[in-house]
Amino acid sequence: MKKKTVFCLIVAILLTAGGFVYQRMTGPTYQKDINFTFNEQNYSVVCPRSHSGTDDCVITIERKELTLSANLIYKKYPTDEAFDTITFNREGDILSAKLPVQPPAGKLQYYFHVFNREKSLNVTKDKPVIIRFKGDVPKYFLLPHIILMFMVMFLSNLSGLLAIVKNFRFRVFGIITFLSLLIGGMILGPVVQKYAFGALWTGVPFGWDLTDNKTLITFIFWFLAVIFNMRKERPFLVIIAAVITLVIFSIPHSLFGSELDYNTGNVTTGFVTSVSWWF
Repeated sequence: MKKKTVFCLIVAILLTAGGFVYQRMTGPTYQKDINFTFNEQNYSVVCPRSHSGTDDCVITIERKELTLSANLIYKKYPTDEAFDTITFNREGDILSAKLPVQPPAGKLQYYFHVFNREKSLNVTKDKPVIIRFKGDVPKYFLLPHIILMFMVMFLSNLSGLLAIVKNFRFRVFGIITFLSLLIGGMILGPVVQKYAFGALWTGVPFGWDLTDNKTLITFIFWFLAVIFNMRKERPFLVIIAAVITLVIFSIPHSLFGSELDYNTGNVTTGFVTSVSWWF
C-alpha cells in the first residue's frame, strides 16, 4: 500500500507540473516571441500579450546595426479604426516604443515596421499580436489565488489516483481539494477578476467567461464528490471529479475572457474574437 501511495504522489506531481508547462505554452496571455531576419541579422522580440497597471506597455528591439529604425503600428481591437504609428526611440543599443495603456479589458493589435536606408520589412503585419490590458491586482490576493489553484490541480490528481488504488485517504484529500477550490477559485477568483477587469463574476448566468465557467463546473463536481462520500466511500465520484478537473484545467487560462467593447464602453465576454487572440 505504501508503494502505491508513493506512486500516486509522484504521478500527481508529474501531472501537475505538466499542466503548468502546458498552460505556459498555450495560454493566450503569455508573451509571444517574434523572430525575424533583417539585413542578414537575426532578431528576437518579446511581444507582451497582457499588461497590468496604469503605465504604457514598453516594447523593445535590440539594435544590431546603427542604421536600423523601427515603427510600432497599432490600433484598438476589435475595431475598424485606422492604424496609428509610433516611432521607436533610440537608447544606446535598444530601440523602444510604448503602447498606450487601455482601460481594463481593452485590447490593442500591433505589429512592427523595421527599416534602414535601403530596406524595409513589416513584421507580423499579416497576423498582428493582440494584447489585453488589465488593472493591478494586489499581490496579497493574486499570489494566494495562484498558489491555491495549483494546489487544487495537485490535490485533485492525488485524490483521484488514491481513489483508483482504493487508498482510504482519498476522502480526506478530496475534502482538502474542495476547500482549496472554494477559497482559491470561488472566493479569491472573483476578487482577482474584480481588480483586473471590474467585475466579480462573468461566468454563467452573467456571461460566458471560460475561466469562471470552468471553475464553476469543477466546483460542482467536487462538491458532489465530497457530499456523497461523507457517509459511504464512493471512490468513483472522486475519480470522475479528478478527471473533469484535469480536462477542464487543460483548457488555456483566460481563453474567451473579458473584452472591452470600444463602441459601447462595456466589458463583455469575448468568444469568437478571442479565438484569433489565442493563436
